[in-house]
Amino acid sequence: MSDQPYSIDEVEAGGSSPIRPPAPRWADALRTAYRDPAELARALDLPERWAEQARVAASRFPLFAPRGFVRRMRRADPHDPLLRQVMPLEAETHTSAGFEADPVGDAPAMLSPGWLQKYAGRVLLVATGACAIHCRYCFRRHFPYPEVPRSVAQWELGLAQIAADPSVREVILSGGDPLTLVDRLLAELTARVASIGHVRRLRIHSRLPIVIPERIDDALLAWLTGTRLAPVMVVHVNHPQEIDATVEAALARLVEAGVPVLNQAVLLRGINDDVDVLAELCERLADLRVMSYYLHQLDRVAGAAHFEVPESEGLRLIEALRGRLPGYAVPRYVRETPGERSKLPLA
Repeated sequence: MSDQPYSIDEVEAGGSSPIRPPAPRWADALRTAYRDPAELARALDLPERWAEQARVAASRFPLFAPRGFVRRMRRADPHDPLLRQVMPLEAETHTSAGFEADPVGDAPAMLSPGWLQKYAGRVLLVATGACAIHCRYCFRRHFPYPEVPRSVAQWELGLAQIAADPSVREVILSGGDPLTLVDRLLAELTARVASIGHVRRLRIHSRLPIVIPERIDDALLAWLTGTRLAPVMVVHVNHPQEIDATVEAALARLVEAGVPVLNQAVLLRGINDDVDVLAELCERLADLRVMSYYLHQLDRVAGAAHFEVPESEGLRLIEALRGRLPGYAVPRYVRETPGERSKLPLA
C-alpha cells in the first residue's frame, strides 16, 4: 500500500479510469509544475544545499508546486512564507512523539472506500489523491489513496449509504483536491448527489482557486451552480502573499456566481504565526468577500512537527486579532480531535 498521493501523471493517464486530461488552460499548470527540488532552487536563486536537503524528504512525499504559485515567492529567500509551505525539508524525516500517520482519525471514520463520516449530517468524499500543490504539513500525506474509488460507478456504495440516511444534509468533496478532476466527472457526481432528495448542500474543499486560479472557469461554475444544491467553496490561504490579481479574479467569479467562499488557514511556525500577517490576511479576505472561517491548530501528522505553534501562542494571536479586526473577519481557532462530534474551538 502506498502512503503517497497519486501523481498528476497517474491521474491524467487514466487508463481505464474516466479521469482524462483536463481542459488545457489549467491542465498546463499541473503538467508544468515544479517536481524537482534542484530546479525549484535554481528558479529562486537558492543555494544548492537547499535542494540537496530537500531530495531526501521529497523521496517520501514529493515536491509539487505550480509555477504561478512559485512566481509569488521572493527570490533568494529560503524563508519565504510560500516557499516554506512547499519545499521539502530534512526536518520532515525526523520522528517526533505524538505525530502520526492519521492524526485526524480518517481510518475509523470510513463508511466505505473514500467516504468518511465524522460529524452528524455531513459525509465527506475523498474524491482523489491528486493535489495541485503538495503542502508539507498536509494531514493526509500518508492517506491510503490507492484505495480511493476513481469513478462515479465506484462511488455508488457511498452514494447508496447517503441515500439510505435521511439525516445527511451535506456532501463534502475533498481529497487530495477534487478540482483536479475533470468537469465532466464532477458534473456527473454532483448530479448524482443532487438526486438524493434529503441532501441540501454541496461543499468543495480546494486549494486550486488559490494555486491555479484559472481553474475557476465557465465549465466549473456551470456544474457547481447548476443543480438545486446550495454550493459552498472552502479555499485554503495561509499568507496574504498568496493572493495576487489572478486569485482575486478567481474568488470574485465564485462570489459573483452566488457561491459563498470561506477560507480555512493552518497556523504554521515561521509562516503566519505573526499578528500582522494574520491581520493582513483576514482583511484582504474580507475585502474580497471571503469569510475567514477557521484557523486550524496544526494536525499532528508525521513529518510536520517543525510547523507546530504552541496553542498558547495561537490564543494570544487570536486575542490580538480581536483587538484589530471586526468580529466577522476573525477566524475561529480550532483543533480537530478524532472521535469528537465537531472541531474543538480553542478561541
